Parts: sequence; C-alpha cells; structure tokens
Amino acid sequence: MAKLRTTYMGIELKNPIIIGASNMVQDHKFAKKLEEAGAAALVYKSLFEEQVLFERIQLQSELEAHNELHAEMTRLFPTVEHAGPKEYLVHLKKLKESVSIPVFASLNAMQKDTWIEYATLIQETGVDGIELNFYTMPEEFDRDASLVEEHQLDILDNVKRVLKIPVAVKLSPFYSNPLHVIGRMDDEDVDAFVLFNRFFQPDINLEDEVLHFPYNLTPESDNRLTLRFAGLLYGNINADICANTGIFNANDVLKMLLAGASSVQMVSAIMKNGADHIKVVLEGIEEWMDKKGYTYIKEFQGKLAKQKIKDPFGYKRAQYVDILLKSRDLYKQYPLK
Repeated sequence: MAKLRTTYMGIELKNPIIIGASNMVQDHKFAKKLEEAGAAALVYKSLFEEQVLFERIQLQSELEAHNELHAEMTRLFPTVEHAGPKEYLVHLKKLKESVSIPVFASLNAMQKDTWIEYATLIQETGVDGIELNFYTMPEEFDRDASLVEEHQLDILDNVKRVLKIPVAVKLSPFYSNPLHVIGRMDDEDVDAFVLFNRFFQPDINLEDEVLHFPYNLTPESDNRLTLRFAGLLYGNINADICANTGIFNANDVLKMLLAGASSVQMVSAIMKNGADHIKVVLEGIEEWMDKKGYTYIKEFQGKLAKQKIKDPFGYKRAQYVDILLKSRDLYKQYPLK
C-alpha cells in the first residue's frame, strides 16, 4: 500500500500537498476542512510591507482630512497609529492554533531592516517555517540585474542569521540564470525553494481605455516551466524542491515528483473545486503508486530528473529542434485550412 510521506523545509509531511499562500486559510473553519480533506500543510497569506505602508498612509490621510476646520482646532482626532503587522500576526497565530498540521508564513518586504523585523515577529507566533517571496519587476532601465541578486542574497543572509525556524525562498523565473541564483541561495542553507511565483499581469479595458488587473486563477497545465527547473535542480542542491503553479490533479503532482520535487503547492485547483478535491488528488497518487509497485515517494522521486535520465538533451533546447523535426505529426493533428 502506498505511503505518501515526504519532506518540505526538512519537515516531514503526511503527503506532498501543501495549500499555497492565499486568503483561503483566513477562515479557520475552512482551514480545518482543508486539513480534514488531507492537506499536509498550510501557507498563510503573504505579509506585504508595501500594503502595510499604504494602509498607514491611508489611515493618516483619513484622520487628518478634517483638521483645522476651525481656527482654534488643529486636530479633529487624537493621535492614532496604524497597527502595522500586528493584525497579520494575530491571525497567523490563531491559524497555527486551530490546526494540527504544519503552518508556514509568507513574507515580502521592501527594506532590509523590515525583512528582519517582520521575520522575527513571525517566528514568535510559533509557525513551523517562513517563505520569503523574492521578486523584482523590471521598472528601471539602468538597474543592473546583478544588483538585484546581491540585494536578495544579502536579505537572505541577514534573515537566516536571526531565525531558528526553517526558511524557504519562493522565486520568480525571471533571472538571467535562475540555476545560478538558486545555487548561491542554496549555499546560504535555504531549506526549500518554491518554483515559481506567479504575477498578476495588467490587462486593458478596450471600452474605457484603461488598465485593469483581473484576478485570474492559474490555468491548468501552467506548470511546464516548473517541471523543467525541478528536473534541472534535483540532485544539484541540498534544499527541498516544492512545485507551484498549475498543479490541478494527481498526474500533475506525480510529474513534479518524478522530475525531482518533494512537494507541491495548490491554490487555484482548490478554489475551483473545493477542499474535497484534495481527497481526489491523493487517491489518484495512491492508485498510480500501487499500480507501479511503489510503496514510498522516495522510490521514484527524481527518477526523470536530468541527473538520472540517459538522454543528455532531455532538459535542453534540443527538445525544440526535435519537436520541429516531428512537426508533420502536428499538422496531421491540426491540418491547415
């Protein structure tokens, strides 16, 4: 009988399915439902320093909007300060207390001091680990890529110094060489890498001729890039690999495990199909393992990673050439009209 235990951030999980960072687990009843359905761990929604700063400015603006309406009045309200990350920390601690499976926090800050401050406060809530969201959107033509990487490595080094809990890094794929960056971060004893961050992209409303940002769930099969890098990384880093984006069913999970991941994060699939979808996915994994004669995930994890396969071009661009050479099959499937 298949046994689904695996590891993430060095922590043993009952199976590979982690609920990724989202607002879903803000509802503690639903978080408990996810646990009962089989989720092995939960990632609480991200704490964004940018959002805290925005809310602080907004509060101050609202409090001062009606100041000096009278010649003898300087302030309408007494001095009130924004709570900063306190509300987030309170809810995070309550989530940790409401379930028995591991709970991880997610953090994205702007200033180095804030990364350290918020990470330390998060650790005090009793969570099992923390996920650092490292990403930078290109906005400046004169900002050198190496400066971005050095800045993130500096933050990682400083955060690792003050924390005792495991640290994962969730990355975007938008580096000149993600393997190089991940390798350097792995040297800092990162416990896991989450591949990859998925960004909200702007769209254009043609009627009003304005930008808008639709909330698009991850489409199915949007996981090929993750699979490629899981296969390239397995056996070459010490950290655990967690696959993210486009994980919808048992086949998706199994492919990631074969490529080298030890776990996956699911969000969109659960939002679309409900908490009980976890049971369906786990049953599918068990069925495949029993059919193949596997008892433990370790028996096939990384079996199709670059390090293990005989084909030297399996994870290289030569795939593209091979596909082009076989393009006649594509035209048979989709004839030109």
